[in-house]
Amino acid sequence: MEKPTLFQIWMLAIRPKTLPAAASGVVMGSALAWMDGSFRSLPALAALCVALLLQIGSNVANDVYDFERGTDTSERQGPLRVTQAGLLTPAQVKRGMWVIFGLAAAIGLYLAFLRGWVVIVIGLAAIFSAIAYTAGPLPIGYYGLGDLFVFLFFGLAAVAGTYFVQVGSVSAAAWWMSAPVGLIVTAILVVNNLRDIENDKKAGKHTLAVRFGERGTRVEYLACMVTAYLVLPLTALLGLIPWTALLAWASLPLAIRSTRAVFTQRGRPLNAALAGTGQTAFVFSILFWVGMMIW
Repeated sequence: MEKPTLFQIWMLAIRPKTLPAAASGVVMGSALAWMDGSFRSLPALAALCVALLLQIGSNVANDVYDFERGTDTSERQGPLRVTQAGLLTPAQVKRGMWVIFGLAAAIGLYLAFLRGWVVIVIGLAAIFSAIAYTAGPLPIGYYGLGDLFVFLFFGLAAVAGTYFVQVGSVSAAAWWMSAPVGLIVTAILVVNNLRDIENDKKAGKHTLAVRFGERGTRVEYLACMVTAYLVLPLTALLGLIPWTALLAWASLPLAIRSTRAVFTQRGRPLNAALAGTGQTAFVFSILFWVGMMIW
């Protein structure tokens, strides 16, 4: 088998298939800014770049720190990890991680220039959480807190933050619509942890999936997805968004297909549900924006 090129190796570490999920919150926040007549392309683009870089940095950090903790082994059911596979040394991966987070911070300075110190606080918290998810004396992901942090940063921070850097304040609609994105992206982590439940048990990684067991984890996934779709009409009933936003419900076939896989598959086949849930988050947000445009 031919050895992958350096570019191919870093693409494996970056995990491009995870990036649509990271973009979902930015798309949702920008759609809401559009609805209010306050969409600004440059801050929106900068927010998108920061979100993608934070996701990439988190992926790279998880790659190396999970390996150092002994969680990533040859028994892993998920996509190839470059550190565990010996394609890059831990030192190389950590250097790459800091370069990625450095780029995110540099772009974030532009947003901080626009909106002040709040942006800096959110950005530093996001970088810290991305690293602390698997690193440090109390790694977030190893103590069942990963789901909460994913919801906070991929939902609340991403949607409300994107809206804030464009508008200068956060509307009630932005707070409400951060929930569906956060819940669907959290469901991605739920699938990931369901797939790795046996391996995580052996490694002493106490995710909610390990604590809840397979049945409880599947219920958690279903709860995330159902609640995400119910928040949409509720927000419309409150008069915060137009009913054309329900176009986002056209993503339901994707959600149903992934949910069916979660309830019928185990181990490696769950990778398809993982990708499908990420696609659901992105398509949900895109269709929501289209709904804003036809209003």
